Amino acid sequence: MQSGFITTAEGRVPASFATASIAPRADLELQDALKKVSPAAQAKAKSTATDFEAMFLNSMFSEMTSGLKGEGPFGDTPGTGVWRSMLTEQYSKNFAKAGGVGISSEVFRTLILQQAKTDQAKADQAKTYQIKTYRTKTSSEMRTPT
Repeated sequence: MQSGFITTAEGRVPASFATASIAPRADLELQDALKKVSPAAQAKAKSTATDFEAMFLNSMFSEMTSGLKGEGPFGDTPGTGVWRSMLTEQYSKNFAKAGGVGISSEVFRTLILQQAKTDQAKADQAKTYQIKTYRTKTSSEMRTPT
């Protein structure tokens, strides 16, 4: 007779909690874009994405603590407003660096995809310019009598 429990690495859990492990799908579009973007641009995009998430989290934490009244660090005294803003800023920066809520990964993905498209467009434009320049030189050489 089945007891309704299974043994996992975490211990015994109800069988209803057990789910099949599904490996996340690889983001092939991002992997392809990363090959086209320089490591310096990737680092800058990562930093920008993390800063963006920190800014969002700071706004969220500020709103969460704005209504707090009473004594202590989140009280309603004249100096706590400045202190609270600095504290929420540090909370948000540390929270974002530790992984945040997932906003930075999506912002990073979007920035890299845009950068790859921009770089590809510039490369295509340069190639078109080279072809036009070559054709112009070739046709002018053909017209020039020797």
